[in-house]
Amino acid sequence: MEQNQLDSEIFSCSICLDLLKDPVTTSCGHSYCMKCIKAQWDVEDQKGIHSCPQCRETFTPRPVLRKNTMLAALVEQMKKTGIQAAAADHCYAGPEDVACDFCTGRKLKAIKSCLICLASYCEKHLQSHYDSATFKKHKLVEPNKNLQENMCSKHDEVMKMFCRTDQKCVCLICLEVEHKGHDTVTAATERTERQRELEERRGNIQQRIQDRENDVKLLQQEVEAINHSAVKTVEDSEKIFTQLIRLLQKRSSEVKQQIRSQQETQVSRVKDVQEKLEQEITELKRRDAELEQLSHTQDHNQFLLKYPSLPELSDSTHSSSINIRPLRHFEDVTAAVSELREKLQDILRDKWTNISLMVTEVDVLLSGPEPKSRAGFLKYSCQITLDPNTVNGRLGLSEGNRKVTWMNQPQSYSSHPDRFTNWPQVLTRESLTGRCYWEMQWSGTQVHISVTYKNISRAGGGHECRLGYNDKSWALVCLQNSFSFHHNIWTSISGPGSSRVGVFLDHTAGLLSFYRVSETMTLLHRVQTTFTQPLLVGVSVGIGTSAEFCKLK
Repeated sequence: MEQNQLDSEIFSCSICLDLLKDPVTTSCGHSYCMKCIKAQWDVEDQKGIHSCPQCRETFTPRPVLRKNTMLAALVEQMKKTGIQAAAADHCYAGPEDVACDFCTGRKLKAIKSCLICLASYCEKHLQSHYDSATFKKHKLVEPNKNLQENMCSKHDEVMKMFCRTDQKCVCLICLEVEHKGHDTVTAATERTERQRELEERRGNIQQRIQDRENDVKLLQQEVEAINHSAVKTVEDSEKIFTQLIRLLQKRSSEVKQQIRSQQETQVSRVKDVQEKLEQEITELKRRDAELEQLSHTQDHNQFLLKYPSLPELSDSTHSSSINIRPLRHFEDVTAAVSELREKLQDILRDKWTNISLMVTEVDVLLSGPEPKSRAGFLKYSCQITLDPNTVNGRLGLSEGNRKVTWMNQPQSYSSHPDRFTNWPQVLTRESLTGRCYWEMQWSGTQVHISVTYKNISRAGGGHECRLGYNDKSWALVCLQNSFSFHHNIWTSISGPGSSRVGVFLDHTAGLLSFYRVSETMTLLHRVQTTFTQPLLVGVSVGIGTSAEFCKLK
């Protein structure tokens, strides 16, 4: 078995992961199913460069591939060997298997059960059902252990009929006795009707599963959006509060510096006056000493001789009222700072209430439920026209600038800063906000249906200009048999292709949804994000492709 598994890996196509069918080998030595590699290279045709999916070696021009007959023969031989080995190991019935009713001794596995014979057959004993005309109308089904439940317990007959009155399977004898006159049909007829009901119920369940899975995905995106917004807001708030703290610290430092400077100035002035007063005191004391000495002179003549020569006392340079007024130094500054503190506290108290209210009123999820039917979407249909100033030279516009088509010959458009120079793309005139819905009908190889900010780059062939390949645009890529979604990264979308796609935008809620439009609306992909600017619709078409905005009623 290990050898068979190894052989299976060697002879498998790396694209479809199945055994090679019509194997072809590229010049780099890797082998693929002819259909798989052709489909791969059909997609790469517009690039003009084709590559090996395994080693990425490129080929220009596109190689012409022919069937590798030797490899095809080896694959066929491997298939036969694998079947024989499997048959040898797994041919006998185990406890969980349905055994052949006609084998003697050790029974082989049954590969079919017959609803007419009420028996199960292995491959050997089933052969008569294929070879003999007697068994031509017998109904063969997958092996079934419960065949006896198809027998009527009263009459030992196969229950081929169904009584709708009593809602039970019956045999033909029951039909003539207990169920005579009842509403009866063949079991096959009833099965067909019930099968139709079952498929409808399954469809409803599967649609509900898909809706719930989309809701879960939307909720997960909402969780991520909440977490991202919370982290960013905390960071921004910390920066703002840090700036406020630094501003207060700066103002505190400035006040401190001003107080110190004023302190130094005023102290210097006081000390200058103090020094002059002290000099005056010294002089006055000297004069007083002279007068005292003269007052003690006993010689009257000497006293009278010296007294007239004494100088008159000059007026003082400073008033003796210097200490009369009460002193107030920097107390007023303290009062002013206290007043500022009280005002800031009042502001913080009032604004803090608003901030807390903003936090508690954070709106989670959408601004309103998304429509559930096409009629609901059509209420938000909008008129969309393409802007000729943005269209690339490989595209042509028609139908009142509502249709864009790939042109085999380059078009001659005037130079304009809004025009895409390299990628085959065009944008709409209208900027979208609020809720909008539109549909696009397309045919050809592929089309990109997108929304983008207006400031997406236009000149050059880099990803910054390509719809869906940067952080300024979101694009649904439609191929003939598949879809994918692009916004910086590529996301595969399961399900068949569609030539008509509906797009619903809720700009305020940050919601962008793409739908397959047929008799019903089938969700293809939904994006939950935050749009920071109005959006334009963008369209990119491949070789031989045209796309048109539908007129909605």
